[in-house]
Amino acid sequence: MGVFVLPSSAFGVLLPHFPVVSLGTPRGQFHLVLGGSSNRKRKNLLTGNWQCRPRIVVASNRDDSKDNVTDDEDGSLLGSYEMLEMKEDELVEARKALSEVKARQAALEKERDQLLEDFASSEAKQKEYVASVLHDKELAVSELESTKSLFHQKLQESVKEKFALESKLVLARQDAVELAVQVEKLAEVAFRQATSHILEDAKLRVSAAETLAAESAFQIDEQIRKSTEGTIFSIIVESKDAINKALDVAENAIDEATQAVAVFTDAVNPIDVIASAQSENIKLQGAVSDLEAQLLVSESELDRLKLELQQAQVQANAAELRSSNAEKALLEFQELSRKKALEQEEEIRSLLEKIKKEAVERKKVLSKAFKAELESIKAAVDASKEITCSRENAYMRRCEALQRSLRTSESALKLWRQRAEMAQSLLLKERSEKEDDEDVIYIANGGRIDLLTDDDSQKWKLLSYGPRKEIPQWMARRIRSIRPKFPPRKTDISKALNSNFKSLELPKLDEVWSIAQEKLREGDMLTEHVIEKEVIEKKRKALERALQRKTVKWKRIPEETKIEPGTGTGREIVFQGFNWESWRRQWYQELAFKAADLSHSGITAVWLPPPTQSVAPQGYMPSDLYNLNSSYGSVEDLKSCIEEMHSQELLALGDIVLNHRCAHKQSPNGVWNIFGGKLAWGPEAIVCDDPNFQGRGNPSSGDIFHAAPNVDHSQHFVRKDVKEWLYWLRNDIGYDGWRLDFVRGFSGTFVKEYIEASNPAFAIGEYWDSMAYEHGNLCYNQDAHRQRIVNWINATGGTSSAFDVTTKGILHSALHDQYWRLIDPQGKPTGVMGWWPSRACTFLENHDTGSTQGHWPFPRDKLTQGYAYILTHPGTPVIFYDHFYEFGIRDVLTELIEARRRAGIHCRSSVKIYHANTEGYVAQVSNMLVIKLGHFDWNPSKENQLDGSWQKFIDKGADYQIWLRQ
Repeated sequence: MGVFVLPSSAFGVLLPHFPVVSLGTPRGQFHLVLGGSSNRKRKNLLTGNWQCRPRIVVASNRDDSKDNVTDDEDGSLLGSYEMLEMKEDELVEARKALSEVKARQAALEKERDQLLEDFASSEAKQKEYVASVLHDKELAVSELESTKSLFHQKLQESVKEKFALESKLVLARQDAVELAVQVEKLAEVAFRQATSHILEDAKLRVSAAETLAAESAFQIDEQIRKSTEGTIFSIIVESKDAINKALDVAENAIDEATQAVAVFTDAVNPIDVIASAQSENIKLQGAVSDLEAQLLVSESELDRLKLELQQAQVQANAAELRSSNAEKALLEFQELSRKKALEQEEEIRSLLEKIKKEAVERKKVLSKAFKAELESIKAAVDASKEITCSRENAYMRRCEALQRSLRTSESALKLWRQRAEMAQSLLLKERSEKEDDEDVIYIANGGRIDLLTDDDSQKWKLLSYGPRKEIPQWMARRIRSIRPKFPPRKTDISKALNSNFKSLELPKLDEVWSIAQEKLREGDMLTEHVIEKEVIEKKRKALERALQRKTVKWKRIPEETKIEPGTGTGREIVFQGFNWESWRRQWYQELAFKAADLSHSGITAVWLPPPTQSVAPQGYMPSDLYNLNSSYGSVEDLKSCIEEMHSQELLALGDIVLNHRCAHKQSPNGVWNIFGGKLAWGPEAIVCDDPNFQGRGNPSSGDIFHAAPNVDHSQHFVRKDVKEWLYWLRNDIGYDGWRLDFVRGFSGTFVKEYIEASNPAFAIGEYWDSMAYEHGNLCYNQDAHRQRIVNWINATGGTSSAFDVTTKGILHSALHDQYWRLIDPQGKPTGVMGWWPSRACTFLENHDTGSTQGHWPFPRDKLTQGYAYILTHPGTPVIFYDHFYEFGIRDVLTELIEARRRAGIHCRSSVKIYHANTEGYVAQVSNMLVIKLGHFDWNPSKENQLDGSWQKFIDKGADYQIWLRQ
């Protein structure tokens, strides 16, 4: 701004100067400060005292320069001389003009006061607009927050419903698997029947072949008979021919004899003729005798052939009789087998149709239920989406209305600013002179006009501070973060007079922050609120856990104190947190989500799947032991899962495979026996009696696992590396204990060394051995089986527990009305539980016996009875994942865990068995609980040896009943 002085003749008369400087004030405000001697100036003006003009000083802070214009004394005297020489008519005209100017000035002052009042009211309205905007913003944020919470609630409900549907689907899959198993069994039965039919057909064909052979023999005999008869007939014919010939010869001889007689009579010598006749006769007699001898021989042969023929006929008749009987039996058997086959086919067909119908109906029911639940979920999601969209639309409409109102207020402010500038320009033109000697300072401070007046002036307060209140600190910080060069406010006249009036570099219009152009960042406030809430919740939970640990520490009884590594406190309830198919999903994340639920259900330890990188996805063929990125998730997922377990006061047990390890490379012989990773072992780390991998170590101290190289734990470097690895898992990863896989492969003394080095809170060994059977039935005496498990536990020095496989096998048969199997001759429970209960981990199924492998599944209709037995008896019970989450018996298991907790049962609790027969089983455990298995009628009042008052806690009818001591 430049410095200017209005001349006296601006309106044809001399007027005192009323200096006005306008540069436009920020935020729609401007300040006018009138001099304190304005009344006295008006008085001098009315009296006509025009002899002296006041000195005018104009200052500006547009730059650091200060320009002063001062009329010297010569100019003042000259002006006064000119004024004395004026004429009277000019003075009258001047006075008239002065009166008109005064009237115009009064009108302008009224208009200015009206403008100021309108400006103050506009600022008040602007404040109301801002307050309403903030209020609407808060309402919108609160509505958005409530909508988001409602959406999260609906989402959680949908997630829960999703889990329920998944459980139902799993049950449906299980039913389908069972159906498939039944179909396979039926197919097997049909196959067996078909094979039996084939065998019967083969037998029939053999019998037919035998009959055919008999027929062929008969035909051969017939041919022999016919040939013999032909031969005899030919001999007879030849004999007849010979006799006829002999008769002809005799007749010829007779003729010759007659001729000889005739000759003799004719003087021939008769003696010669008679001699010749006699010789001929002798010859004929010899030939006849020969013929008779031949005839006798032929007749004897004929008699013999007839006898043979009769015998052959008898045999043929017998063969014909046998063949006819065989044909009759064959026809009857074929008819009977055909009827049986048709009946069986009809039964199988009807059963298959029934199974198919049931499967189709179940599928339809499940699909309908799933579709209905899915539709309800979709409807809920759509409703939440519609509510969210409607709220967002309402919020956007409200924001648009607020923006329009802000734009209107800004345009109104702009209009008022223009009017104020017009008023200032009019005042600047109207005012001409002042007649006081006091200095009046005009200040242009970065676009804000401060006309200094009295401190007690209400207009000064109004123009200085405005109608608004003080800015809150949070708003000031917000404004400073956006506009750090906000123009300063003068709070005091002395400060205003003594300031250097430095210019202010104002930002451009598009750089100035405006609430009308500011867009809300989605989730900003809500995110901070949620983070703060989560932090507070975590701190609260940490304090609660610390207080609970401190309380438990003070209230802990001596039985809960851990005696040695690996044995735990005695009150553990282990949960196997996976099955054979868990590797197909991000299992660590899913299991971490279930940690709170498991803790609330009474579980104290969770058995996690094998963590190591493995050739098989299930993890039981480990390769690089230090690589924990497996099919179940990454090492970060594993750590977060273990941390979540610890936050819920759960022990994390790692599934450790120490018996075998898969190699990374082949040896020059082409054998896979070169290991990689951090533990780069060679063939010397493999036992020498492994038949498949050419190990160069010592002989194995256990059984051979043929699928992978068996590690030689007698090597010092192997034990050293294994102990370091276990220490790393224990301290860096966070595991609390171990489940040791296939401990039959190496000696328990090595297990003792590993447990003492890693110091786990709890350890379980998998010693799987075959039980004793006789004629396909389980033997009652299983002492040898449980003795082998106890021997392994003893080899570990009692530092590790073992799975009670004996109890599992006995329960398979005992719960089918053979409860007498649950007591040994000494009156103790059968299995490892009866001999060493503190080291027995009882279970019904795991990932090998159950799940999708099903090597030794527990009878599904006896699951609740089995869990009622192991959860109310000493030892450490183990609950399988599928049973807890997929078989629909979670509430039953939670109820049994609560009964165990209320009765104070632990791994060393005493057991007194009252009954164990074909009707049922009754036992008192820990002097606080009584359990009955079976269908026979019994209650504590019927037992004379059972004292105390008992209250029924669980009643499942013929399955089991539990009483607690009052």
